[in-house]
Amino acid sequence: QLACVPEKHKRSPLNQLTRTLLRGYDSGVRPVQNWTSPTVVYIDLILQSILNVDGKTQSLTTCIWYRQIWTDEFLVWDPEEFDGITEISLLSDAIWVPDVIVSEFVDEGKSPPIPYVYVNSSGLVKNYRPVQAVLACKLELYAFPFDKQNCTLTFRSWLHSVQELDLALWRSAEAIASEQTEFMNDGEWELLSIPSHYWQLQQAGGEYAHIQFNVLIRRRPLLYVVGLLIPSIFLMLVDVMSFYLPINSGTRVTFKTSTLLGYTVFRVNLMDELPATAVTTPLIGVFFAACMALLMLSLAKSILAIKLLHHGETEVRQMSVSAQLLDHYGSLGQSFAESLFTTDVAQGKWLVLCAKVDRVLFRVYLFILVMYTSTLVLLWLSWGLA
Repeated sequence: QLACVPEKHKRSPLNQLTRTLLRGYDSGVRPVQNWTSPTVVYIDLILQSILNVDGKTQSLTTCIWYRQIWTDEFLVWDPEEFDGITEISLLSDAIWVPDVIVSEFVDEGKSPPIPYVYVNSSGLVKNYRPVQAVLACKLELYAFPFDKQNCTLTFRSWLHSVQELDLALWRSAEAIASEQTEFMNDGEWELLSIPSHYWQLQQAGGEYAHIQFNVLIRRRPLLYVVGLLIPSIFLMLVDVMSFYLPINSGTRVTFKTSTLLGYTVFRVNLMDELPATAVTTPLIGVFFAACMALLMLSLAKSILAIKLLHHGETEVRQMSVSAQLLDHYGSLGQSFAESLFTTDVAQGKWLVLCAKVDRVLFRVYLFILVMYTSTLVLLWLSWGLA
């Protein structure tokens, strides 16, 4: 009997093609037949979302779809020789990959690893991958929450000059700038545009190609207007209304103190909502500090007016006691009833005088409040319309 010998499986066309392409392939050599011709790497970018804007570290965390496309002259084959295969996937570690980096990269975050690239029969290599990029960005938070940001992604080769590796856009600059179909537009940030431009920089004895994408975004302020600005405005209006309490009622200082305390608690609870910067103070921080100062000024003004009122009442009481003694010893020509009448008239006049002083101080306070509010509104409008 003849022993059953299993038939050796023939390699598939895909396996044969992969082995043929990578046999003798050197991933450390730039894939051109003529070493004087540059390798052109095409760049494409699609912004998906804005994950975080950190003013303290001056960084922007984004999620992007990043595409690199170039021609590898050593990865070319005839599809008819390999069962009509026109495109295959290869390990990116097995072939030459351009050393194109983003100058502003701080960290790639939680980017999923994509170890493969696609190669077609003409040698066109497509490297597509999602990237969660943490970028260094100079954030302008002065106009928060009505701010706009301009963060850049600058692509360049780390070692190869433009004579060896050049960069170009895969799509037109206009198409990239207006691309918003993949952007998650329901979050805090609104994507305005992504303009791009190409330039060459002379550095270390050679010229290096650069492509820069400007990510222009604008914050949606509704959340902060409702949660921060409107409650502050309401508390300031309540403080203004407290001036209509009678000056001699004894409750005005207590009411204003309660308002100031409530505003302090409100500010402490919302500290985490404000952006933190190491150099400049956002305009909203100035707004809250000025509101606190105005509330303290209002309290001090009321204390001054009440102190003035009680100071006058003390003098009237002393005058009343003197009038009674003089009437008792007959040195005063008016009766005791007349002295009491004089006392009441003097006290009434003093109360009217204190009320007038209180109104003058209130008008000065109201003028300061209106000027301060108008200045802030104009500053915010100028930043929002810029």
